[in-house]
Amino acid sequence: MPATRTGPAAALVLVFALAAFGLGPAATPAVAATIPVGSGSYSDTRPAGTSGPTTNTGAPVTPKVTPAAKDKPVPTNDWWSSLAFQRYGDNPYSTPMYGHPLTYQATAGGLEVGYPTTPAVVGEGRQYEYAHKRDLTLGLTGLNSPDTKADDWSDWTVTPYWSDGTRTLRATIGHGLPFVYAKGSGGNAQITTAAAPAVFADQGNVLGITVAGHHYALFAPGGSDWTVSGSTVTAGLGAKDYFSLAVLPSADALATYKKYAYSFVTGSKATWSYTGGTVQSTYSLTTEAKEGTERGTLQALYRHQWLHTADALTAYTYVSPRGTMKVREAASFSTSQKASAVLPGLPKSNGVDTARLKGYLDQVANDPDPFSGYTDTYWTGKALGRLAQLVPAADQIGESATRDKLLGLIKGRLQDWFTAGGANEFSYDKDWKTLTGYPASYGSDTELNDHHFHYSYYVYAAAVVAQYDPAWAADSAWGGMVKTLVRDAANPSRTDTAFPFLRGFDVYAGHSWASGHQGFAAGNNQESSSESTNLSAGLVLWGSATGDTALRDLGTYLLTTESEAIAQYWFDADEQVFPSSFGHDTAGMVWGSGAAYATWWTANPEEIHGINVLPVTGGSLHLGGEKAAIRRNIAEMERENGGPAVEWRDILWEFQSLADPAAAKAKWDAGNAGYTPEQGESKAHTYHWISTLDALGAPDATVTGDIPSSAVFTKGTARTYAAHNYGATARTVTFSDGKTLTVPARSTATGTGTGGGDPDPDPDPDPPTGNTFQLRTGGVLTTATGGTAGSDTIASAGGANHDGTVHQPLVYEIRSVNGTLTPGAATAFRLQLDAGTTVGLGQQARISYDLTGDGTFDRSETYHYFATDPVAGWEEYAQSRGLKSATGSLGDLKGGTVRLEVWSAIGNGTAKLQTGTDKSVVVIPFS
Repeated sequence: MPATRTGPAAALVLVFALAAFGLGPAATPAVAATIPVGSGSYSDTRPAGTSGPTTNTGAPVTPKVTPAAKDKPVPTNDWWSSLAFQRYGDNPYSTPMYGHPLTYQATAGGLEVGYPTTPAVVGEGRQYEYAHKRDLTLGLTGLNSPDTKADDWSDWTVTPYWSDGTRTLRATIGHGLPFVYAKGSGGNAQITTAAAPAVFADQGNVLGITVAGHHYALFAPGGSDWTVSGSTVTAGLGAKDYFSLAVLPSADALATYKKYAYSFVTGSKATWSYTGGTVQSTYSLTTEAKEGTERGTLQALYRHQWLHTADALTAYTYVSPRGTMKVREAASFSTSQKASAVLPGLPKSNGVDTARLKGYLDQVANDPDPFSGYTDTYWTGKALGRLAQLVPAADQIGESATRDKLLGLIKGRLQDWFTAGGANEFSYDKDWKTLTGYPASYGSDTELNDHHFHYSYYVYAAAVVAQYDPAWAADSAWGGMVKTLVRDAANPSRTDTAFPFLRGFDVYAGHSWASGHQGFAAGNNQESSSESTNLSAGLVLWGSATGDTALRDLGTYLLTTESEAIAQYWFDADEQVFPSSFGHDTAGMVWGSGAAYATWWTANPEEIHGINVLPVTGGSLHLGGEKAAIRRNIAEMERENGGPAVEWRDILWEFQSLADPAAAKAKWDAGNAGYTPEQGESKAHTYHWISTLDALGAPDATVTGDIPSSAVFTKGTARTYAAHNYGATARTVTFSDGKTLTVPARSTATGTGTGGGDPDPDPDPDPPTGNTFQLRTGGVLTTATGGTAGSDTIASAGGANHDGTVHQPLVYEIRSVNGTLTPGAATAFRLQLDAGTTVGLGQQARISYDLTGDGTFDRSETYHYFATDPVAGWEEYAQSRGLKSATGSLGDLKGGTVRLEVWSAIGNGTAKLQTGTDKSVVVIPFS
C-alpha cells in the first residue's frame, strides 16, 4: 500500500476520525509587492488563486485576539491555539485545550475545567486518551459572552478573555499550573460544577470541594464568603476583581495550596545555555501578589523535566497523558541534559566500498529529474533533504564533481523558492504574521500546519551548502532568506514583531505541535517528531557553519529537549508513560489528550513506526540513546506487519542500525537489490549509513563532545570519536570520558579509544559498585579509575550572591546505584578548584540522593562555599567546610541516583574544577 506522503497532514482524516473538515474557495488577493532579503525575496501577498488561513468551510479567518494583543504575533501551533484560530464557524470559543494536569474549554459562560485521571483506549485499541471532561466551569454570574479571545500569552501560559458588554472575565492558565487565576468585573465569582459538590473544607473565602472524585479549592478575596446552592458556588468580590481555583493532589494539601492562591502567575519564560556538551535550561514564572506578600507558586513538572532536574520536589503528584507529573514549590526550576549529538554526515569508515558508493551516487546525480516533479513545499523539501545527505558522502570519497553537482542542484532549487514572483515562492501574511510557501501542501496555508516540518528540509539543505560555500550563506546573499524561514518556524526572539517566538515548539511540553489551529477534541497533535528534530539539527548545522552561535545553541536546546520527549512520549522508553491498557510499545502520533498508534494517512505498521524516524540524518543519532526501545519498536513493527518491513524497509533498517548495526546490515545485504527507496531516501545514503555504523558501532550517547557537531560510536570495547570543525583554524574537541581529538579547520576528524562495551548491551546492565566516584568531564560520576586529567569551567556568579542557591551549576551524576546505608557515616568529597588570579570567588557544592531512581531526590546536602585564592594552582574543597543545609533523609540505595552540583556562590569570574583523577571524588556513606 504505497503512501502518498510521509509528513503529517491535518487536512486528511485520521484512521479513526476525530473531526471532519474541508477546504473552501480562495479569497481574492491584492496586488503583490516583493520584499527583498539579500539576494532573495518574498511576497507580501499570496499568489493569485491561493488561500490563506480559513475556517473549515473555507471562509477567510483572522486572529481572534483582544485589542491589547492585536499587534502581538500569535503563536499558532500551540496547545491553546484554538482560542485565537477559529477553525469552526459555529465555535467562537475554543476546542478542548490540554494544559496538564488540568484541561480546559472556553464556553459562553466561562472556562470549563477538568482533571481526567482515567485513560480510555479507543479506536479499536489504537489510541489512548485522557479526554477533557468538565468537572466545573469558572465564570461570573450571568456571563454570556459571544466569543472568547486571546488577551495575553507567554512561553506556556495564556489568558483567555470574555466580555458580554456588562461582565468581563480573564483567566490565566498554563502547562503545569494546578491553579486557574481569574480577574472579573460586573458579576460575582461563580463556579458551576458538573454535579453537586461535596464540601470538605469551609473557611469562608476558601472552600474545598470534591467533584467527580477530584478535589478542588476555591479562593475568593479576603472578607468574602463562598455560598453553595446545588451545583452553583458563588462569592462576592466586593471591591476586588480576583479569585482563583486549584486542583489538589489530595484534600489534605489545601493548606499548602492556600499559601499560593493569591500569588497570581503573570508570565512564563524558558531560558537555555549550551556549554561543553551540556544543555542547561531554566523554566520561570513571574507572579503578582494579590493579597499578602507571597510571590512563590506551585508547578507540576512533566516526566521529561523531572528526570533531569536536581531541584527539590514535593511529594505531590498528578496524573497526566505524559505519565506522572511531580510538583515543585517554587517559581522556577532548572534541568541539565547531555546535549544530543549532531554530525553533518557519518564519518569515514572502512566499511564503505568506495566504488559501490560511487555507483549509487551516480544514480542520483545523473537522474534527469532529481526532484521527481514535486512542486509543493513539503515534497520539494524532501527532495532537497535527499540530495543534501549525499553531499558529505560524495566529498568523503573524493567525488568532488558529484559533490558540486549535488550542491548546484540544491542551490538552484533553494534560490528558485527564495525568489518571489515565480511558480513557487514564500509569501508573508501580515494578519497571521507567518511566511507560507506556495504551492502549499497538507494545510500549511489554510491551517498553518507543519511549517517546522516543511522548512526543516530547506534549513538543513542550506546548512549543507553553507558548509561548502560560506559566501552563498551570507545574509547579503541567500542566508537572509534561510533566516527568514527560521524566524517563521522557530523564531528565537520574543521581541520580533513580524513572527511569534518559537511558533511550533512548546518549551514546557518539550516538543513541537503540528496543527496551526489546534481544532480537535483531542487537542493539538504531532505525528512526525523526527521532522521536527530535523529542523533543530538543521539549526545546529546552520548556526555552526555560519558562526551564529545563538542559532546553534537554540538548535541544541530544541533537539536535546525534544529528544527526551520523543523517548518518553512517542517510544515510552522507560515504560512508565503509556497506560497498561494500551497494547503498543510506540505511538505514531502524540495528542494533547494522549497518543495513537496511527498516522494521518495509513494504518500500515511500517509507516506508523517509520514516520518518527525519517529523515535519517546526522541529526538522528539521538535516537540511539534508547536502544532497548528501538528493539521493542522493531519487534512490534514486525509483529503488527506480519513480518519484516517491505515498503519503508530502508528507513527501518537505518533505525535498527542505531541499536543493532550488524542485524541491520544483514537485512541490507539480503534485501538491497529488490526494493524502492522511501521518497526522501536513496540507496547511496542508506548503504553509506548502514555500512558505516556496522563498521564503527552504534551511537554512544553516554559520551559527549564539547561542541554540538560531535558524536561517539561504540563497537564492542572500541570507541570511535568523531567531530566536525566548522571553524577556520584547527581545534581540540574534548569528550566527556577524557578523550581529546584534534580536528583540522573545516573538516571532520575521527579518533579511536576503548570504552565500556556496548553502551546499552541489555535493558538491565550491571549496576556500579563501590562508594567512591570520580568526576569526568561531561557530567559523569564513575567508580572507574584511571581517567584522563581534565577540567570543567564553573560559570561566574555574575557579581550576585548565590550562596545556598544553585546557579548555572556543573552537574555530575551516576544512576542505578545500589548500597546499604552505613550507620553513623556521612557524605565526603574532595574537589580540586582553581580560580586562577581572580579575586573574591567562592564555589559551592550540593550532593543529592534519589534513593530509588524514580526522579525524586530524597536527600540533598548543600555545603558552605569554598573561598578560592587569587593564586594560580589547585586548591582542595572538602566536606570539612561544613554542611550549610540539608533536606530529607538518607536510606538504602536501590537503583538510585547520586548527583553532584558545583556552582559559583559569589564573585565575578569563572573557575576550574578538576576532573578525571582521584583527587576530585565524591564518597557516599554506603556499602
